[in-house]
Amino acid sequence: MMKRLFAALALGMAVFAPVATAQLEVNIARGNLKPTPIAIPDFEIIGVDPDIARQISDVIRADLTSTGLFTIVPEAAHIQRDLDIEVAPRFADWKIIKADALIIGSIEQIVRDGNPLLRGSVRMWDVYGEELMRFEDSNGRQVSGRRFTTTPEDLRRIAHKISDAIYTRLTGETGYFDTRIVYIAETGSKLARIKRLAIMDADGANVQYLTSGKFTVLTPRFSPEAQQITYMSYEGGLPRVYLYDLRRGRQEVLANFRSMTFAPRFSRDGGSVLLTQAVDGNSDIHIRNLNTGETRRLTDHPAIDTSPSMSPDGREVVFNSDRGGSPQLYIMNADGSTRTCPSGGRDVACRITFGAGRYSTPVWSPRGDLIAFTKQTGGRFHIGVIGIDGSGERLLTESYLDEGPDWSPNGRVITFFRERAPGASPGLWSVDLTGRNLRRLPTPTDASDPAWSPLLR
Repeated sequence: MMKRLFAALALGMAVFAPVATAQLEVNIARGNLKPTPIAIPDFEIIGVDPDIARQISDVIRADLTSTGLFTIVPEAAHIQRDLDIEVAPRFADWKIIKADALIIGSIEQIVRDGNPLLRGSVRMWDVYGEELMRFEDSNGRQVSGRRFTTTPEDLRRIAHKISDAIYTRLTGETGYFDTRIVYIAETGSKLARIKRLAIMDADGANVQYLTSGKFTVLTPRFSPEAQQITYMSYEGGLPRVYLYDLRRGRQEVLANFRSMTFAPRFSRDGGSVLLTQAVDGNSDIHIRNLNTGETRRLTDHPAIDTSPSMSPDGREVVFNSDRGGSPQLYIMNADGSTRTCPSGGRDVACRITFGAGRYSTPVWSPRGDLIAFTKQTGGRFHIGVIGIDGSGERLLTESYLDEGPDWSPNGRVITFFRERAPGASPGLWSVDLTGRNLRRLPTPTDASDPAWSPLLR
């Protein structure tokens, strides 16, 4: 039984007759215990430089390998070479080299409205099921393949979109490759550190520097549409929250607060920014409406309240506070109303962490089920996750300094920054929810404070 594959995600979609569902599935919860072997030969080329097709194939291989869920069968081991995207492969040749799945693709140059474009097409075969694996289009319909069109300058995006489609088909989870990461690029000596706002593709390609480094910037965060970034800057001498518009390449101060503002993060609808304001040594959390300019105070406590992050439904906020004697995580209703606490009783803010150590930088998962955090205990730092009711705490990493977690848009991977020893250079890392697939993200300079964008459009 065969399923054919082609869907168009940018400028068009080609739909073919649906057929039976393939049996090959990848259990994402296993992490990299037993990666699934897949074969990805170089894509067929139609009027395109062979190097372009090879580059796209290489990006797809790297994307899928980075998950820890897949291993790529070396091309030198391939037996069948006469592949055709329109023709079923010789399954026996791929079983011999133990490939569970075979991805066949093509890249062609087309012209639309007088503009040269690249179109990438892909089909995926279940080798042992001997059938073509179908995908779903944006309407949930079964389609036999996927076709992606973009400009030559954006050819890597074709690869990332294809990787997302393959990942989704095999795992059942939304992909996260066609995304970007904003971070702080660090250069210079420890005594004269230059910290610039930088942005790159999720795999480390296409790095751009958004600020000059004349003023130190910290804690950048994406808007839900990935078109704005909020961050803290020391421009003007007073730490204040800024907005950077990626479309216009311009920054502006969020509001003319008379005191220090920091630790910003967008609300889930992108219409507001949560931030911390310090007044006379006391820090409380506020929310600033970007349309009306209204600022509303969310916490009113003599303790230090900071690092707010909103739940996906916009109804709750997790934050860090030392109101219990040491930095711990608390959850409150976004409207400030009293809530029932998991530990019993009712309060405006409910504490959810009670383990030994200091908790900070909480970030609510896009899936809504977990909160990532930084934990300091026993002279070491960890990135961990905990349920929203305070249950099931798990530490995923341990190092001299691990800090500043942020989620991939599918809620399966966490990025953070690490210093491995005193005085060591900081770098960006990622880890999946199993805690097994720990890997360093490439950056041309030292790097800290990463934040992951939503899937690009």
